[in-house]
Amino acid sequence: MTRFKNRWLLVEFIDTSTVDTSAEKETSNTRSLDGRSIYNALRDSVVTNIGDAGWGAVGMSLNVKYLSPLTNLCIIRIARDHYRIAWGVITLLTSIHDVKVIPRVIHVSGTVKHTQLSAIAHNREVIARFRTKFQNAALHHDSYDEYLARSTLEIEALHD
Repeated sequence: MTRFKNRWLLVEFIDTSTVDTSAEKETSNTRSLDGRSIYNALRDSVVTNIGDAGWGAVGMSLNVKYLSPLTNLCIIRIARDHYRIAWGVITLLTSIHDVKVIPRVIHVSGTVKHTQLSAIAHNREVIARFRTKFQNAALHHDSYDEYLARSTLEIEALHD
Protein backbone atom coordinates (compact mmCIF):
# COMPACT_ATOMS: atom_id res chain seq x y z
CA MET A 1 0.00 0.00 0.00
CA THR A 2 1.32 3.44 -0.88
CA ARG A 3 0.52 6.65 0.84
CA PHE A 4 0.08 10.07 -0.63
CA LYS A 5 2.86 12.55 0.07
CA ASN A 6 1.65 16.02 0.89
CA ARG A 7 3.06 19.45 1.47
CA TRP A 8 1.53 21.78 3.99
CA LEU A 9 1.56 25.52 3.28
CA LEU A 10 1.09 28.02 6.10
CA VAL A 11 -0.19 31.22 4.52
CA GLU A 12 -1.07 34.58 6.04
CA PHE A 13 -3.51 36.73 4.08
CA ILE A 14 -2.81 40.37 4.96
CA ASP A 15 -5.97 42.44 4.46
CA THR A 16 -5.18 45.65 2.60
CA SER A 17 -8.73 46.98 2.35
CA THR A 18 -9.05 50.51 3.62
CA VAL A 19 -11.95 51.36 5.87
CA ASP A 20 -12.89 55.03 5.98
CA THR A 21 -16.52 55.35 7.04
CA SER A 22 -18.72 53.49 9.47
CA ALA A 23 -20.84 52.08 6.62
CA GLU A 24 -17.74 50.56 5.03
CA LYS A 25 -16.67 49.23 8.43
CA GLU A 26 -19.95 47.32 8.73
CA THR A 27 -19.57 45.77 5.27
CA SER A 28 -15.92 44.88 5.88
CA ASN A 29 -16.91 42.85 8.92
CA THR A 30 -19.32 40.79 6.81
CA ARG A 31 -16.66 40.24 4.13
CA SER A 32 -14.36 38.17 6.32
CA LEU A 33 -12.48 35.33 4.72
CA ASP A 34 -13.58 31.73 4.97
CA GLY A 35 -12.16 28.43 3.73
CA ARG A 36 -14.56 28.14 0.81
CA SER A 37 -13.77 31.61 -0.53
CA ILE A 38 -10.03 30.92 -0.29
CA TYR A 39 -10.46 27.59 -2.10
CA ASN A 40 -12.53 29.26 -4.85
CA ALA A 41 -9.99 32.07 -5.22
CA LEU A 42 -7.16 29.52 -5.52
CA ARG A 43 -9.14 27.57 -8.11
CA ASP A 44 -9.80 30.71 -10.15
CA SER A 45 -6.14 31.71 -9.90
CA VAL A 46 -4.95 28.30 -11.11
CA VAL A 47 -7.38 28.30 -14.04
CA THR A 48 -6.51 31.88 -14.99
CA ASN A 49 -2.73 31.62 -14.70
CA ILE A 50 -2.02 27.98 -15.55
CA GLY A 51 -5.14 26.74 -17.27
CA ASP A 52 -7.50 23.80 -17.00
CA ALA A 53 -4.64 21.31 -17.18
CA GLY A 54 -3.09 22.96 -14.13
CA TRP A 55 -6.37 22.74 -12.25
CA GLY A 56 -6.68 19.10 -13.26
CA ALA A 57 -3.30 18.41 -11.68
CA VAL A 58 -3.82 20.48 -8.55
CA GLY A 59 -7.56 20.27 -7.93
CA MET A 60 -7.82 16.79 -6.46
CA SER A 61 -5.28 17.37 -3.70
CA LEU A 62 -5.85 21.04 -2.83
CA ASN A 63 -7.55 21.42 0.53
CA VAL A 64 -7.91 24.32 2.96
CA LYS A 65 -7.58 22.64 6.34
CA TYR A 66 -7.61 25.58 8.76
CA LEU A 67 -8.36 29.30 8.73
CA SER A 68 -8.20 31.74 11.60
CA PRO A 69 -10.64 34.61 11.02
CA LEU A 70 -8.82 36.88 13.49
CA THR A 71 -5.28 36.52 12.14
CA ASN A 72 -6.18 35.35 8.58
CA LEU A 73 -3.75 32.48 8.99
CA CYS A 74 -4.48 29.54 6.71
CA ILE A 75 -3.17 25.97 6.43
CA ILE A 76 -3.40 24.44 2.96
CA ARG A 77 -2.66 20.82 2.04
CA ILE A 78 -1.47 19.99 -1.47
CA ALA A 79 0.14 16.99 -3.15
CA ARG A 80 3.93 17.02 -2.99
CA ASP A 81 4.26 16.93 -6.78
CA HIS A 82 2.17 20.08 -7.24
CA TYR A 83 3.01 22.28 -4.27
CA ARG A 84 5.09 24.68 -6.36
CA ILE A 85 2.09 25.36 -8.60
CA ALA A 86 -0.06 26.07 -5.53
CA TRP A 87 2.63 28.28 -4.01
CA GLY A 88 2.89 30.22 -7.26
CA VAL A 89 -0.83 30.87 -7.63
CA ILE A 90 -1.10 31.84 -3.96
CA THR A 91 1.44 34.58 -4.51
CA LEU A 92 -0.47 35.78 -7.58
CA LEU A 93 -3.69 36.38 -5.61
CA THR A 94 -4.67 40.01 -5.17
CA SER A 95 -8.19 39.64 -3.80
CA ILE A 96 -10.39 37.00 -2.26
CA HIS A 97 -14.14 37.54 -2.50
CA ASP A 98 -13.72 41.31 -3.01
CA VAL A 99 -11.29 41.59 -0.09
CA LYS A 100 -7.92 42.90 -1.23
CA VAL A 101 -5.18 40.74 0.27
CA ILE A 102 -1.46 40.22 0.12
CA PRO A 103 -0.71 36.51 0.58
CA ARG A 104 2.46 35.62 2.46
CA VAL A 105 3.66 32.03 2.57
CA ILE A 106 5.19 31.66 6.02
CA HIS A 107 6.11 28.00 6.15
CA VAL A 108 6.19 24.94 3.87
CA SER A 109 6.51 21.50 5.41
CA GLY A 110 6.13 17.84 4.57
CA THR A 111 4.47 17.06 7.89
CA VAL A 112 1.40 18.47 9.54
CA LYS A 113 3.16 18.52 12.93
CA HIS A 114 5.81 21.04 11.87
CA THR A 115 3.15 23.18 10.23
CA GLN A 116 1.12 23.11 13.44
CA LEU A 117 4.11 24.21 15.50
CA SER A 118 4.86 27.03 13.08
CA ALA A 119 1.20 28.15 13.05
CA ILE A 120 1.02 28.24 16.85
CA ALA A 121 4.25 30.25 17.04
CA HIS A 122 3.01 32.66 14.37
CA ASN A 123 -0.33 33.14 16.16
CA ARG A 124 1.55 34.08 19.33
CA GLU A 125 3.61 36.65 17.41
CA VAL A 126 0.52 38.19 15.81
CA ILE A 127 -1.31 38.39 19.14
CA ALA A 128 1.78 40.00 20.69
CA ARG A 129 1.65 42.63 17.92
CA PHE A 130 -2.07 43.17 18.59
CA ARG A 131 -1.37 43.68 22.28
CA THR A 132 1.28 46.33 21.61
CA LYS A 133 -1.18 48.35 19.51
CA PHE A 134 -3.41 48.92 22.52
CA GLN A 135 -2.32 51.25 25.28
CA ASN A 136 -4.16 49.30 27.96
CA ALA A 137 -3.38 45.66 27.22
CA ALA A 138 -5.02 44.51 30.46
CA LEU A 139 -8.47 45.15 28.98
CA HIS A 140 -7.81 42.82 26.05
CA HIS A 141 -5.69 40.28 27.91
CA ASP A 142 -8.46 37.78 28.58
CA SER A 143 -9.90 37.70 25.06
CA TYR A 144 -6.46 37.19 23.48
CA ASP A 145 -5.57 34.44 25.93
CA GLU A 146 -8.88 32.71 25.17
CA TYR A 147 -8.23 33.04 21.44
CA LEU A 148 -4.71 31.62 21.75
CA ALA A 149 -5.95 28.65 23.76
CA ARG A 150 -8.82 27.97 21.35
CA SER A 151 -6.71 28.35 18.19
CA THR A 152 -3.97 26.14 19.63
CA LEU A 153 -6.52 23.39 20.26
CA GLU A 154 -7.98 23.76 16.75
CA ILE A 155 -4.55 23.63 15.12
CA GLU A 156 -3.43 20.65 17.17
CA ALA A 157 -6.62 18.81 16.19
CA LEU A 158 -5.61 18.77 12.50
CA HIS A 159 -4.75 15.36 11.12
CA ASP A 160 -3.25 14.28 7.82
